Amino acid sequence: MQVLNSTGQSYPFTVTVVMPAYNEAHGIAAVVERVRDALPDAEILVVDDASTDATGAAAAAAGARVERHPANRGNGAAVKTGIRRATGDVVLLMDADGQMDPRYIPAILDGIADGYDMVVGARTRDTQGDSLPRRLGNRALDALGGYLVETEVRDLTSGYRAMRREIIMEYIHLLPNRYSYPTTSTLALLKGGHGVGFVTIEGKRRGGGQSGQKLMRNGIRFGLIILRIISLFAPLRVYFPVAVLMFSLGLLSWLLNMFLLEPARGLYIPNSALLLFVGSIIIFLFGLLAEQLAALRFQRHER
Repeated sequence: MQVLNSTGQSYPFTVTVVMPAYNEAHGIAAVVERVRDALPDAEILVVDDASTDATGAAAAAAGARVERHPANRGNGAAVKTGIRRATGDVVLLMDADGQMDPRYIPAILDGIADGYDMVVGARTRDTQGDSLPRRLGNRALDALGGYLVETEVRDLTSGYRAMRREIIMEYIHLLPNRYSYPTTSTLALLKGGHGVGFVTIEGKRRGGGQSGQKLMRNGIRFGLIILRIISLFAPLRVYFPVAVLMFSLGLLSWLLNMFLLEPARGLYIPNSALLLFVGSIIIFLFGLLAEQLAALRFQRHER
């Protein structure tokens, strides 16, 4: 069955809108109604992550299908539950707190209709956070992610996105149970050779409550997740620069020792340089082995 949006445009696929929710009873009904207005024929699935208020009841009363976790598992775990339980060909992920404007849904789904496997609602630079440090942190993550996947990426932390369900199911085991599933899913699909598009949107500040994100803690977490994903899909992008840096430092240490510190000892290699040389070789070999394992993984997937 085709899905119609509020303008009467039809899509050649069915859509499930997945909204992870935790203690959002105060506003989730309004969010569900706005999404229903934008996509009258779509399935709206709210995953209640063991809320202590009436989030599930409010969502159900507004017309959403509700799946409830018996215990709080985290935002990412709720997203994974939603993807697994979705019935649509395309999964559209949205937060349940009203930050994401449903008026961008047609533009995001148009990207899927044009052939992309994932389309991300990329917030403008001045709406990527409530503070300058957070915006700068998101910008740094985008730059690091772009270097690692060798293509431009925008707003890696945006949770407003649509994706083909059959594609994301191939990588769902990589998504973390807490935050950072947007970062992981974007990089996983890009390194898997899938088409990822970006639609410019304007974000909103959170309407109620306080965000569970902590700038420093989650910035470090996002960076580690990026490195973990690249280690799975393109390890040499991480290991080779580190090996080159260590080898260069070892060479510098050797030259300084030979010409400035202890020239009388000639070609003697100091212990510091020797350790850096050996370490660079070991790291490069680890990266080469990991690269071969990644290649074997893709070969099995293609078969």
